[in-house]
This record gives sequence, C-alpha cells and structure tokens, in this order.
Amino acid sequence: MILLRSTETVFANEVEVLVVGAGACGMTAALAASEQGAEVLVLERDSKPSGSTSLSSGFIPASGTRWQKEKGIEDDPELFAKDIQQKAKGKADEALVRLTTEFAGPCLEWLSDQHGIPFEVLEGFLYPGHSRLRMHTVPEHTGSSLLQRLHQSVAKREIPVLCEATVSGLFVNNHQKVLGVRVLRSDGSTEDLGCRTLVLACNGYGGNAKLLKRFIPELEGMHYFGHNGNQGDAVLWGEALGAELRDMSAFQGHGSVGLEFEDYRNADQMGAIRSAHDLEKLSKITSLPKSNLERTFQDIEDFHLGKREDSFGRDFKEKPMLEPPYYAVQVSCSLFHTQGGLAVNSEARVMHKEGHPLPNLFAGGGAAQGVSGPAVWGYLSGNGLLTAITLGRLAGEHAGKQASQSKA
Repeated sequence: MILLRSTETVFANEVEVLVVGAGACGMTAALAASEQGAEVLVLERDSKPSGSTSLSSGFIPASGTRWQKEKGIEDDPELFAKDIQQKAKGKADEALVRLTTEFAGPCLEWLSDQHGIPFEVLEGFLYPGHSRLRMHTVPEHTGSSLLQRLHQSVAKREIPVLCEATVSGLFVNNHQKVLGVRVLRSDGSTEDLGCRTLVLACNGYGGNAKLLKRFIPELEGMHYFGHNGNQGDAVLWGEALGAELRDMSAFQGHGSVGLEFEDYRNADQMGAIRSAHDLEKLSKITSLPKSNLERTFQDIEDFHLGKREDSFGRDFKEKPMLEPPYYAVQVSCSLFHTQGGLAVNSEARVMHKEGHPLPNLFAGGGAAQGVSGPAVWGYLSGNGLLTAITLGRLAGEHAGKQASQSKA
C-alpha cells in the first residue's frame, strides 16, 4: 500500500528527520540536517549503499569555485545557467536552474570545509555543452569513491544508516502530513517508524517498466543501465499526496566514451574496440560498406576544412585530421536514469499541484524534478549530481530546521 491513512499515530520509535535513500542526495541531506541539531536516520533498501551515484562518473558541475580560480578558470552561475538552458532549449525550470547553479559552488565548498571531502576540477576534457571546465570530482574520479567519502563523513557525525530497509508505505493524516513510514526488512518483517520530517532521496523510476510506459512510452523495451532500485517510489508517494509532477518525460541516455571511464576500459579489454590501418580492413571488421566509410571520411575532411557545417553541430576545424590506425566501436543507447520528478520549491519542499508546499515532505536528486527540461535532448552532463547535491543540502537543512523547531 502506498499511503497508510492515520490520525496522530503513536509509534514505538520515532526520529526527527528520516531520509529515504543513501546515495549522494541522501547523504548530503543527512549531513545538512544533522547540522541543525536534528536527530537523523537514513534508510537504504540495498545491502550496502550504491544507487545511481556509484554507477555515475561522480563528476559534479559547479561554477565560481575556489578550485576553478586556482586553475585560472573564469566561470559564474549565470554562464552555467545559460549552458543548461541552451542544452534544454530554454525549457528547463528557470527558478530551479537559477537555484542549483548559484548553490552548487557553495555546496561543494561546504562539503570540503565542513565534512572533509576533497574536490578538484577535472581537466583535459571539456564536456559537450559546458563552456567552461566545471566538473568537480574526488581524487579517485569515480562515483563509488564520491559516495564512499560521503558515507565516511556521515559516519563521523554518527548518523545511522540502516540498510536492507525498504520503505513500503507512508503514514499520513488528513492534512497530508507524513507521520511515519512502514519499513520492510530483508527477513520479511515490518516495522513502523515515526518521523517529524521526511526527505525523499530515493532516485527516479527508470527501473519501473509500468511507469516508463506511462511517462516515456517510446522507451518501452530499451536496455536499462541504471540501478534496479529506481522504482519510482517517491513519484508514487508524492502523486498520492497530490504533489505536482514535472518534466516526467526527461531522461538520460547512456553511452560512455574515453579511456578515463571504467566501463569503456572494460569494453576495450573485452575486444569491443576494433582497429584497422585502412578503410578496406575497417570495412571488413565492422561489416560496414566501404563506400559508406569513404563518404563519412570525406564529410569529416569537409568539416575540418570549413567547406560544410556538421549537421550535429560538432566543430572539426580545430581538430586534427583522422590518421591511421582507425578505431571503431558499436554504440547503442541505454536508459541510465530519469530526470523528471516531484516539483519542489527553493527549500526543496515538495509542492502540491494546487501550488502550496506539503506540510513536512522534502525531495532532491532523482526523486525531484531536474533541470533537463521535458525530453532527452535537454540533459547536460552532470545534471543528475547537480540536483542531488544542491537539493539534498537544501532538503536536509530545512527538514532539520523544521524538525528542531517542532520540538522546541
């Protein structure tokens, strides 16, 4: 059952701030809530936290940071927001874009200064759509390492993270206030747990075939590369409470390029990357017509010389001409994660479809609306972790304040 209607239920155990999901968003929210003096508990459905954060590159876009300034990179939130909107064709939520781009830099510096997480600017590769080098990463350059460092920070603050604890329903009263949750344990037992505020950080719905068919029917049957725990629980709970859903047809397709990515290196080791010293051999090992390859190479030369413009908007003028050996790899698209979700305000409070915030419900990361607009073409690299970190901190901070004020 999604919602468990109740009056002021008395729970055997109650926590002030309850966070559902132990990814980057949930961990950031937990840190922020604990700074407000609130008692925090994080619930995680898996045996150990992983989620979309661990599957990601772990690169967080932010502008105007001290790490950029150390490298002489001139950047600011206005330019960052412009890049996001240009990729989203101006259809991303303007207020949310402004909020996240202005808050991203301060969030990373807060995580570094207050919680000991080291960051650096990723150099050597300018992600398409970003006009500046603004991807920030932990030294290991992986999403799993980012999550591990966040968990270490959470552990230092003695914030409990309860794994193999799946939230199966919410207790709510007639005023749409969340009173608590029902938790399903791995042994089949259940436990009812009260809370004063609830933060949904349990990602999107990419692993739920029914929701995909409902919101993005063209993806039916597409290979899913994301985390199977992304079942859309937050969407279903919020919708049952009357929350507004936004940009539900947006998603990120996945296709890695570059030796700096582990999944690309794995593909290389398995022989997925083919090479040849001439087009005839390249045609044979790829089963592509030689005439098609010749036409493609001629196109690239024309683009390089400025004779024609590439229909995909790529700029070949400053790139060297292709020389043997040539490399080829088959690329197909997979669904990584969805970008739509619950509408939130500047405090990451979930908004009712009638325009007012729900009493004590907060959301961030994949559970909340993103900044990619309404479709796949709006996704700019890093948009997922951008909202995970910024909305996670906002959700935790305001959930913690509200919970602390309610006990005063």
